[in-house]
Amino acid sequence: MMETHVVIMAGGIGSRFWPMSTPQLPKQFVDVLGVGKTLIQLTVERFASVCPQENFWVVTGQCYTDLVKAQVPQLLDDHVIAEPEGRGTAPCIAYACWKIAQKHPEANIVFTPADALVTDVTEFRRVIRAALDFTESQRSIVTIGIKPSRPETGYGYIAEGAHIEGTDIYKVDSFREKPSLEVAKEYLREGGYLWNAGIFVWNIETITAALREYTPALAATMDEMSKSFYTPDETEVVARLFPTCEKISIDYAVMEKADCIYTLPADFGWSDLGTWGSLRTLMPQDEEGNAVVGENVKLIGSKGCIVHTPELSKVIVQGLEGYIVAQHGDRLLICRLDDEQNITRYVSE
Repeated sequence: MMETHVVIMAGGIGSRFWPMSTPQLPKQFVDVLGVGKTLIQLTVERFASVCPQENFWVVTGQCYTDLVKAQVPQLLDDHVIAEPEGRGTAPCIAYACWKIAQKHPEANIVFTPADALVTDVTEFRRVIRAALDFTESQRSIVTIGIKPSRPETGYGYIAEGAHIEGTDIYKVDSFREKPSLEVAKEYLREGGYLWNAGIFVWNIETITAALREYTPALAATMDEMSKSFYTPDETEVVARLFPTCEKISIDYAVMEKADCIYTLPADFGWSDLGTWGSLRTLMPQDEEGNAVVGENVKLIGSKGCIVHTPELSKVIVQGLEGYIVAQHGDRLLICRLDDEQNITRYVSE
């Protein structure tokens, strides 16, 4: 029987969540919901019953390793995998897989982002176990698909193919880029289209074989890097070789090319928490549609806002409709929700 491992990808900088999320302290290391736990801690908690804690791994940027160790102290030291720079999800996944393979060649692995939110943890665990059962018994890759609740233009989609008898799993017909609103509405009307959650399940033999077939240059770099794994030379070798990897996502590298790709449609209250607007939809709202994180926040004549001010002792917001009001440290954002796609540009300017 294969042993289950969980790999958490925690390298993003979460620029659309400014000022709460900054390059120095990205959103995955922040208590976004005001519940006393950061997103990466909630992710670890979600998977607690899926595998033993010694089988957890985190891939993150070199500059975030201390944050990871502080927030997830139960991780083994050599299970914090540090990327010297971000090169996309394919090199991230390859680095982790080659490292796991050296000591756990029979591993069955879940790869998950650190910064998503799940509200129905019981159903989430059921879905993950079903996917692991599938990948343990055959050469297959399963990506978790989320049943859409609205016409969403911010996510990529998965088109379902043939149903696999006796399971909840479908062959993937195709992957679709983030659609226009009209196309997203059509997907919802037709059915059979799922949001791509970026949660992948596979066994170590399957994913390494796929990377060797579809990204041979990346595999060759990993072969060279792996000679140093678990030795004092690892940091130096990885710093020299990892930046030479092509910057590419696992979707382009493998998922859109391989023929062993399946999806498991799921409904467990998922959001990738990519924007303030997505956070607002998942939080409790008052009768005017306002969502609040903060101790003493008073809204007067305001509708459809999100106020995120956990550090302030008192906040009053009057007369705003559809706005973000967010404070962190000495930074303050007041921005229309329908203009939030420009937050990254505003900050960089």
